[in-house]
Amino acid sequence: MNLEVNRDKTQAVRLRWEGGSVDSLGFTFGFAQGRRGGGHYLKVAPSRKALVRERERLRAMTSSRMCFQPIPALIRMLNRHLAGWANSFGFDHPRDAFRDLNFAVPTRLRAHLGRRSQRPYRLPKGMSYSRHFAALGLVSL
Repeated sequence: MNLEVNRDKTQAVRLRWEGGSVDSLGFTFGFAQGRRGGGHYLKVAPSRKALVRERERLRAMTSSRMCFQPIPALIRMLNRHLAGWANSFGFDHPRDAFRDLNFAVPTRLRAHLGRRSQRPYRLPKGMSYSRHFAALGLVSL
């Protein structure tokens, strides 16, 4: 196949050492200690770069260019996108990444609602943003 090894990108990593990890295909592979004092296990989680790309995609989906969309349509689009991302990165140990996105999505949605009109967005009486977004159908990961 006439392939050549790229010496700049190729590296040898000892995963069993503290802080040893490898980023590949959007995932970070590394050993972590068990929560209950057990042995070490191979932890596979979404990489920081994948999370940054996902936050940029969420920022684009809730930008000022999307103010023309009705809120239910925007939430359906966000749900479909988040479900696809969760299917891609949801195996093994994605809890920290999901927690990060569960915080980022409502924050971006609140900012989006605030800039949609010259008048401030008003929540229904007696509801918080999280309950209101859940009533509109926004899912959490």
